[in-house]
Amino acid sequence: MPRSLGKTSRVSRSAMPKNGNRAGAAASARRKFQPKRPVAPGFAPLIILAPPRSFTSVVCAMLGEHPQMYGVCELHLGPARTLAHWWRMCNGASFSMADGLLRVVAELRFGGQTQYGVECARGWLHRRAHWTTGYMLEALSRFIAPKILVEKSPSTVYRLEYMGRLFSMFPQARFLQLTRHPIAQARSVIELIRVTEQHGPVPYWMLNLASYPYWPKSDRPERILDIDPQRGWYALNLNIREFLKSVPEKQQMRVKGEDLLTKPDRVLPQITKWLGLRSDARAIEAMKHPEYSPYAGFGPPNAYMGNDFAFLAKPHLHPKRASEPSLDDPLEWSRGKLLPATKELAQEFGYR
Repeated sequence: MPRSLGKTSRVSRSAMPKNGNRAGAAASARRKFQPKRPVAPGFAPLIILAPPRSFTSVVCAMLGEHPQMYGVCELHLGPARTLAHWWRMCNGASFSMADGLLRVVAELRFGGQTQYGVECARGWLHRRAHWTTGYMLEALSRFIAPKILVEKSPSTVYRLEYMGRLFSMFPQARFLQLTRHPIAQARSVIELIRVTEQHGPVPYWMLNLASYPYWPKSDRPERILDIDPQRGWYALNLNIREFLKSVPEKQQMRVKGEDLLTKPDRVLPQITKWLGLRSDARAIEAMKHPEYSPYAGFGPPNAYMGNDFAFLAKPHLHPKRASEPSLDDPLEWSRGKLLPATKELAQEFGYR
């Protein structure tokens, strides 16, 4: 898959030495922009890849409680090239897209997630609108170094371009593919829409997820009648599978979310060993308490969300949510069953 590459920096003619030594000028430019606080050679974020409603919030918080990792809110940096681009996307989003990054910057740079801290974070981010999103992610990693940053924005998996951009900027990144049973994930999407309908219009991103291909913006009904969330599950998981073909095997791992929630003592050590981190009983026990994350709960009024609503309301580990129905079960939202392509991909992920 083609990877997104940033533009190569150019040395201006005014910066060229009088003797015309271009090699010397290039070396001088490299020294000028050398980071003052270099990242450790093994630096690389851990990116969780999964469609919405796939346990990403609780899993990110779980991993973030490991003594050598730090889980953050949904940053949504992958879809944007620069922070200026990211701000424009936030302004046009049908959800509180900026809340996650605002909360994280407030927590790490301005004394905590208070209203004042969030406003300071907002100004800090606006002053750095020229930054690439990759440099923003690197800056956050420096703030929490030597811990590994764990990020899980579901928006990243909507296009191969977004995942490719992150990989091109962080070629040593690790990618954890988190899966969920297609019927269980679809039920979760439908339930979310039903709950949301009781409080107002359904956000556009939910309509997209529930009605792939995209629901036309010019035709937004007040109630969703003919939906089939399995199409969204299939399309987004297919994106992830296609992207991971370009990632070395040692830098990727696939985990069933159901297994992680119901068998944490078995699955969590597998993840930590893959990452080369501590796997002792104390570290594993810490990860079984996502409620201790600094982002487990709602933020201040000016950055209230930043994560899945259900997780923010009840951030504890809930194994009972991890149901695995049969792939042959009838669908509650239609008269049929899973499409053959959906069933085949789910079987590839270990569902039956």
